[in-house]
Amino acid sequence: MNVISAGIIQFDVHVGDLEWNLEMVKKRIVSLAGQGVRLVLLPEMWSIGFANEHLNRFCQTTPTVLQELSMVSRNQHLTIIGSLPEEGATGVYNTAYVVDTDGSVAATYRKVHLFSPTGEDRYFKPGRKPVVCQTSLGPIGLMICYDLRFPELCRSLALQGAKMVAVMAQWPAERAIHWKVLLKARAIENQLFVLGANRCGADGDFVYAGHSRIISPSGEALARAGKRPAALSAAIDLNLVEQTRKRIPCLQERMPEGYA
Repeated sequence: MNVISAGIIQFDVHVGDLEWNLEMVKKRIVSLAGQGVRLVLLPEMWSIGFANEHLNRFCQTTPTVLQELSMVSRNQHLTIIGSLPEEGATGVYNTAYVVDTDGSVAATYRKVHLFSPTGEDRYFKPGRKPVVCQTSLGPIGLMICYDLRFPELCRSLALQGAKMVAVMAQWPAERAIHWKVLLKARAIENQLFVLGANRCGADGDFVYAGHSRIISPSGEALARAGKRPAALSAAIDLNLVEQTRKRIPCLQERMPEGYA
C-alpha cells in the first residue's frame, strides 16, 4: 500500500475525564474512517491528560482503553496511534501504543526524553530504546513531544527504515513556533513523512498550541490545524520517500566518522 490516507485528531483533552475523552475520540475516528482514512494519530496522554497525582489509578484503565481502540480498529479497518499511561515493573511510563488494522497492539514505545521543566521526570520513568513499528501500512517510527527536540532519535528511526514518523504531543502555545519548525526540520533532514498530533485548549493558565501537522519529505505541510479542535487528513504517498532520497541522497552520503 503506497498511498495512505492519514488523519490526526486534535482536541482539548479533559484531564482525568476518561469517559469524555474516549467517547469523543471514538466518534472522531469513525468519522475519519468514513472519509477513507486508514491511519489515525492521537495526541500525547489523550485518554486522561497529565493527571500526575493519580497516574497509578489511571494506569489501570489503559487495558480497557486499548480494548475499545482494538474494537474500533477492527470494525473500521484502520491503524490507531496514541500515548497512554503504562504501569511498568519500576514505575509509570508515557507509552505510545500502535493498534493495527486487525485490532492487535503492533508495538509500544516508551517516551525516552522526559520534560524536566514541568516535572515529568518526577512522575514517569524514561524509555530506553527507539521503536519503528512494522504495521500493515508500512514502517512507522514513534516519538512523543519533547523527543522532537532530539534529532538523533528521529535519525535513528529513519536509519531503521521508518518512512513515517508519528509524533504525539501536549506542546505549549508559548513555544508553538518551535513545534512547527521542528516538525518540518525532522521531515526534511530525514526525508520522510512526519505526522504531529498536538493537544489544543488549556489547563488553567497553561495553554496548548494545537497546530497539528502532516509534513511531506520535502517539508510541505499537506494538512494543518489551527488552535481549535480539528480532525485533519491528507494522502501520504510513500513513493515520495524513495524519490526524495534518490534525488538528494543525504542518508546514503552520511559520514559518521566525521561526526565523532
